[in-house]
Amino acid sequence: MKKTFRIVSILEGISYLLLLFIATPIKYLVGNELFVKILGMPHGLLFLTYVVLAIILKYELNWKPKTFIIILLASVIPFGTFYIDKKYLRD
Repeated sequence: MKKTFRIVSILEGISYLLLLFIATPIKYLVGNELFVKILGMPHGLLFLTYVVLAIILKYELNWKPKTFIIILLASVIPFGTFYIDKKYLRD
């Protein structure tokens, strides 16, 4: 399960960065919403999967409440999921 969470975490982080730094600027600077529409749904699904897997792993790995909150907050901070991977998920 941890390996799956690592993969989802990295994909979620990449999709978030693409949405923030490519799709959103294109939407507001050029007026083209296509990239937001293309990236929005996959990012949303990855985000939900990240949260659900984090909840499951909280119990599997006996994360302390503080660790769990940090892991959840990292999903809404740019580059946060990469930090989580390095600090908490690598063996």
